[in-house]
Amino acid sequence: MKPKTKYTKSGSINIAYQVFGSGPIDLVYVPGWVSNIDWMWACPELVDFLLELGKMARVILFDKRGTGLSDRIVELSTIEERMDDIRAVMDAVGSEKAILFGHSEGGSVSALFAATYPSRCISLISFGIFARRRYCPEYPWAPTDEERQEVYDMIENNWGSGEMNLASLAPSKAHDKTFMDWLANYFRSGASPSAAMVLTKMNTQVDIIDILDSINVPCLILQRTDDIDVKIEEGRFIAERIPEAKFVELEGEDHLFWVGDSARVLEEIRNFIQQKRKNQIGSKSLFTFLAARYQKTKQNSERLKENIEAYIEQYRGKMLSHESEAFIAVFEGPSKAINSSQDLLRGLSKAYSQISFAVHIKEAMLEEVLEPGNKVKASLEAILAQSSAQQILTTQTVKHLLSGSGLCFQAHKSIEISAIEPSTQLFRVIDPSIHNLPNQHVKPHQAQKHDSFLENVLQCIETHLGDELFGVEMLCREIGVSERQLQRKLKAITNKSPIKLICSVRLHKAKELILKQSHNIAEISYMTGFLSPSYFSKCFKKEFGLSPSSLLKRDETPALSETL
Repeated sequence: MKPKTKYTKSGSINIAYQVFGSGPIDLVYVPGWVSNIDWMWACPELVDFLLELGKMARVILFDKRGTGLSDRIVELSTIEERMDDIRAVMDAVGSEKAILFGHSEGGSVSALFAATYPSRCISLISFGIFARRRYCPEYPWAPTDEERQEVYDMIENNWGSGEMNLASLAPSKAHDKTFMDWLANYFRSGASPSAAMVLTKMNTQVDIIDILDSINVPCLILQRTDDIDVKIEEGRFIAERIPEAKFVELEGEDHLFWVGDSARVLEEIRNFIQQKRKNQIGSKSLFTFLAARYQKTKQNSERLKENIEAYIEQYRGKMLSHESEAFIAVFEGPSKAINSSQDLLRGLSKAYSQISFAVHIKEAMLEEVLEPGNKVKASLEAILAQSSAQQILTTQTVKHLLSGSGLCFQAHKSIEISAIEPSTQLFRVIDPSIHNLPNQHVKPHQAQKHDSFLENVLQCIETHLGDELFGVEMLCREIGVSERQLQRKLKAITNKSPIKLICSVRLHKAKELILKQSHNIAEISYMTGFLSPSYFSKCFKKEFGLSPSSLLKRDETPALSETL
């Protein structure tokens, strides 16, 4: 009965997934706090629910990073990285477009995905969703800091035991010992205490309030009236802010959708899926914009534009306009925009002392952004007006979406960025390596493309190519960044972890040496930092699809020039 478990890569992280069902459309189930896709099939109630879903759609299950059968993580992940996991799983099964069914915290990630990638989202279904997990006067239903601390203490002292108060998630099953034992085992198998703590702290920082009105796919919001974990008011709040969302209030207390009146939940989902609703999205999506202004001199003007655009392209950004000592670029997500601006600041500040940035996330039609009076352009200009030299300013929405990224933010000021938007809190991105840069001038050629972060990393790896002891720790020390920063930046640029990048650089160099036939394969393995020729051959075959000896024997060398 249980589907086969497979794996795909999301950056350097292995994501476990399963596929089943015979329905005509795809549905991706985005689980809540902790999951284990194998252990799901040990609960009869959940199995019955999933099999009914499988009659409506081809169902795609997965364990998000840090949980279940997917790779464990020891650091906070951003909600943007969690969206990457959804895309990776959809790509792995050939799903171009799917319904997203998000439960609890999984609903928050699904909502952001629907706003950011509407072309890949048929519709959004959520159950027990929240927009924020930390109390504030505008969202009073979220837990207070004291209540969140109680959860942290529970994880620290009672993870997976009867002291977790699991009955609050499924009051209708509180006296069903078989079910409650399964639920405790499900959480224990879904995450270790440390992983559960990391995930809980990440959830505490979730805040998607500002993007709700940018969701333009059909939405079904399901919430139980007396849910203790996520209040009914939260579902109403969210539904009011998503254009034309359908809100269904269900009787009961259970936070888990597959217990209690689960037949009614299935009925609402079935009716929603079967409705022939047209998805009128147009070309509007949620984009991250980076705007900048700078001063140029006669000495540096010739190469400056080229240098700036090289930094933007490094993070898969697209330049929308670049003229008159200013530019606007668009990125897939806020972390790429921040990383790009930080690299620009490091690489160009020595030569061009006056450069400042504004990062803003907003729903838009790209072809209209540069038109006179466009709201996005006006907002970016208003933010830039508050920025001093060597500063990166962001809006609160950007800050919220980057919780867990390792970036530091400092409150700057509140401003009115448009006539129709409320007062917006701005934040300054703090990076000690940028903040303490001396205000000195050097020749323009010192800030050219070869001084980029990636080029520095590659040069460092090549310098230590034959050193079998060279690893991530030494790379961080020589580049001058923390391991977390290195992981984050290389993922954004290359989609590789530092370890995999080091290995890949070594293997590509080894391939060049093999083709030159100046040394034997064992010698080349040692020259490129591999202590074992057999391990070298294994890595080589995995990277290029054939062994080193097979490469030598072929009359015509296959196309092996994969880029890093």
